[in-house]
Amino acid sequence: METERFEALIDAILAIIITIIVLEIPLASNGSWQALIDIKYEFIIYAISFMICFNFWNFNNNIFSIVNKIDPQVIWTMGLTLFIFSLLPYLTTFVAENFYAFFPQLLYGLIFIITAILSLVNSKFLKEADPGNVALQVALDKPYSLYFTICLVLIGIVIGYFVYPPVIMLCCLISMCGVWIIPKIGIN
Repeated sequence: METERFEALIDAILAIIITIIVLEIPLASNGSWQALIDIKYEFIIYAISFMICFNFWNFNNNIFSIVNKIDPQVIWTMGLTLFIFSLLPYLTTFVAENFYAFFPQLLYGLIFIITAILSLVNSKFLKEADPGNVALQVALDKPYSLYFTICLVLIGIVIGYFVYPPVIMLCCLISMCGVWIIPKIGIN
């Protein structure tokens, strides 16, 4: 199966997710600086969620730009990944309203872990669906950045449980940077 329509579907779903996230930001109660400061947690988590969506789109856009063929395993794995990812707007609001609570932060971190695991599975399926594509085989050969994401967010969950729950969200943000830094320093 060709990939153009599938890429368009991924783009559309991510655009909807970003739209829902931005619509969930509450309006400031009045036109003062204090009113904006009062919604700082909502804005912080919105900014992180937006960067997560953009990062996910960019990663998949780069991968699918070199994919020539996909199969039902790729489609269903990506569909499951997008389903998990579609929980991001709800969890963004949940974390914003309970910023210092462990459980909302845990669920937010689990989206990262599950998405990374599904991305590893999808990488395997992409390589199997397009075995003659050397560029794809090389690009997906060493997914250290996905392993880094899983490990870092798990560390954040442990620290968040025992010390300070917002560390989970911070680890999610740092892991996102790792997706781009790790290949640049030659690990991938």
